[in-house]
Amino acid sequence: MDISRLMRPRSIAIVGISPEPTSAGFHALKNLETFGYAGDIHLVSRNRTEIGGRACVRSIDELPRGVDAAMLLVPRNAIEEAVQACARREVGGVVVFASGFAEAGGEWAKAQDRIAQAARTAGIALCGPNCLGIVDYARGVALTFGAQAATQGAGIACGAAVIAQSGGLAGVIRTALAAKGIPVTCTVSTGNEAVLGLEDYAAFLLEDPTTTAVVAFAEQIRRPGRFLAMAARARELGKPVVLLITGRSEAGRESARSHTGALAGDHGLIETQLRHACVMLPRGLEELIDVTELAYRFPQAPTRGLAMVTDSGAVKGITLDFCEEVGLDLPPLSPRLEAVIQAQLPEFVGASNPVDLTAQAIIRPEMYGNTIGPMLADAAFGSLVLAVIISEVPESGLAKAKRCLDSVRGSTKPALIALLGDEANIPPSIVTDSRAAGIPFFRSPERALAALASYTRYGRSVEKARMRTLPQPLEAPPLPGRGTLTEHACKAWLGGLGLPVPRGGLARDLAQAKALAAAVGFPVAMKLQAAALAHKSDAGAVLLGIGDTEQLVSAWERLQGVGRDLPGLDVDGVLVEAMAPPGLEMIVGARRDPDWGPVAVVGLGGIWTEALKDVRILPVALETAEIAEEIGRLKAARLLAGMRGMPARDVAALARIVQRIGLVMASRPEIAEIDVNPLVVDAHGDGVLALDALIVSA
Repeated sequence: MDISRLMRPRSIAIVGISPEPTSAGFHALKNLETFGYAGDIHLVSRNRTEIGGRACVRSIDELPRGVDAAMLLVPRNAIEEAVQACARREVGGVVVFASGFAEAGGEWAKAQDRIAQAARTAGIALCGPNCLGIVDYARGVALTFGAQAATQGAGIACGAAVIAQSGGLAGVIRTALAAKGIPVTCTVSTGNEAVLGLEDYAAFLLEDPTTTAVVAFAEQIRRPGRFLAMAARARELGKPVVLLITGRSEAGRESARSHTGALAGDHGLIETQLRHACVMLPRGLEELIDVTELAYRFPQAPTRGLAMVTDSGAVKGITLDFCEEVGLDLPPLSPRLEAVIQAQLPEFVGASNPVDLTAQAIIRPEMYGNTIGPMLADAAFGSLVLAVIISEVPESGLAKAKRCLDSVRGSTKPALIALLGDEANIPPSIVTDSRAAGIPFFRSPERALAALASYTRYGRSVEKARMRTLPQPLEAPPLPGRGTLTEHACKAWLGGLGLPVPRGGLARDLAQAKALAAAVGFPVAMKLQAAALAHKSDAGAVLLGIGDTEQLVSAWERLQGVGRDLPGLDVDGVLVEAMAPPGLEMIVGARRDPDWGPVAVVGLGGIWTEALKDVRILPVALETAEIAEEIGRLKAARLLAGMRGMPARDVAALARIVQRIGLVMASRPEIAEIDVNPLVVDAHGDGVLALDALIVSA
């Protein structure tokens, strides 16, 4: 849908205007006048012929044909008819401020659907309902009744575009960015997104040369494919997308449902797809503001680790702990740089990263510049944080801050200043001078480090996307059936695609079971096979370590009894397989979300899968090196590397299986889920073996 008339209107109608100074319509008109809007303004009022010297018409049907945008400031029960009237007058876009539609449920949710259908049929770009509208600061257009200061309409050369499903939060983000000196070109409150979604506004604004980044808040991405296409375009343009999305917790998902009628999906899956698309995902509002400032001040996102300089040994230790927690690496000093830094330090302090200048910096303030300069110049580091203790004497603190600022001024790498002391009084000029120099200023080292960790992850994801060579598609044959397949059928199909499985086969009678056991050799495992028996162990349908023919006969009878005890169970037979030698049990799987598509899963398997939930969720089209890197982020990674006399495991083989399972999902869209658990990972070079498998298809 073309939204240009809504976003760049040459004429605007205010429907439902009142001269009362407290009314929404009065404020809507005031905003346009405050911003100096140069286009035509049309007023619709049922009981006024003139307001503020401007003529009014009594109904939408009396408007000139083809008004670009209309603000509907009428009650909820009048919105549907108003949108239909706008369609008759060929209005290009409308903003519906009224709330109580989809978020109220019932008949009002149905009313929203009818309004949306009417708008789509007429080609009307509809913003809302339940929103605060659109404000274009760069061009001086305000489609909102929210109070706007006169200075906000002065025009902005370039900056961030803020889009939020919450109107209040859109204003909060804009205000917070402005306080940091980050210009905002446009804010959009999308509300319930009956017609237009966050991704539509973002796609439009990305093409605007005044937009340097898209900063967004969402409770749900309603059209994931469209959003991911927008993110890909943002990557092409070199414009970051920063998205704060709720729903990590069940409580958060419930809040989203009650607030905007959204039905949030699996957050882990969504995060995976978004990170793979190079969308920055801050964990909170503060981080969203901070990474946006970094992206504005330093458009080239770092891909290398952090250099840190401090004058507190305690902060050095805190930094080491915190950086490990947020995944921000601190590369060691090279021998050359170590010698340079050591020459500045007291002999009792060793040079390392972070650098601790100690209290000597009080009497030798030149230490700041003499250490910061060489570290910023070193290619091993992608960013630098300077964390210093604020002096209780303002003059001394100001002098120290000036030294620090002079040391990082003009850096093309992200260089941040963090003063220790929380809310302790500091000379205001420290903040203003830092902002004027384009250096982000923080009162908390942890906040600075968290922002840098997020921005560095983004830089690395963009670099990986640019260098990634996608694996070749996999030609997988059709599945042998529909619904939930038996383990035997799963293993036969996956085995044909290269998944190593134990030797064995399906026995339909005792004689076949004996023959299979003799062929593979005792001990064997025996498992009852039925499509409805997905969790066989829970039903007692798995018997392991059967060592001879006598035990096999007994096991056969026990399994037949399990089948008889489950009425209506359609038993295919008994799977007889060679017992696998012990190894580290992992899980490899994949699932398909109807909106976001397929993802792969790898983690600690066996009984630990549900107990510890130590898994990584991955896109289905990654190189094996990237998969191995993700496996290394598991808590179980130490087990894979070998510990306490245990051998290192075949991570390369594990990564290949994860990739293959993902490619299977990509090639067969009818598959809803694949679960290989446990997958035994043997010693390095010895490969893997799938002990159980489950496939569910549409």
